Amino acid sequence: MSVNDVLIREARIADLEAVIRLHEADATGGHGDAWTEANRPAYQAAFRTMAEHPDHLVFVAEHEGTVVGTFVLSFLPGLTGRGALHAELRAVQVRADLRSLGIGARMVAHAEDVARARGAAVLELTSNLKRIDAHRFYERLGYAKSHAGFKKRF
Repeated sequence: MSVNDVLIREARIADLEAVIRLHEADATGGHGDAWTEANRPAYQAAFRTMAEHPDHLVFVAEHEGTVVGTFVLSFLPGLTGRGALHAELRAVQVRADLRSLGIGARMVAHAEDVARARGAAVLELTSNLKRIDAHRFYERLGYAKSHAGFKKRF
């Protein structure tokens, strides 16, 4: 498989099952995602909400008609930095058997291009502390560890 044969595009509702299955296969993320009949309406509603909002974009990486990666790019206005627009890269996944082939780098480059085109001053991301390989990947792409992140689940 050549990374040049991978298409990065905005996701469609028809891609939703494949996107969720990528997250479902991720034991490290700990989100408990699963594509089931009971969960389908919640995922569909969330996708529709994001698709209707211009500041939240869902993308897929596709190879020969199969979704092999996904990410979300969100835009957040800011007051600091003289009102700088921030872009946030989230929910990055590449199918496990296709990692280290350049798909993730293509997805991040696409996110950067979209963020620049929208006028973002910075692209931010967080990565689970357990994802040491992902941290090295982001650092190779020029990202620096700059903040500690915190979460509180409700």
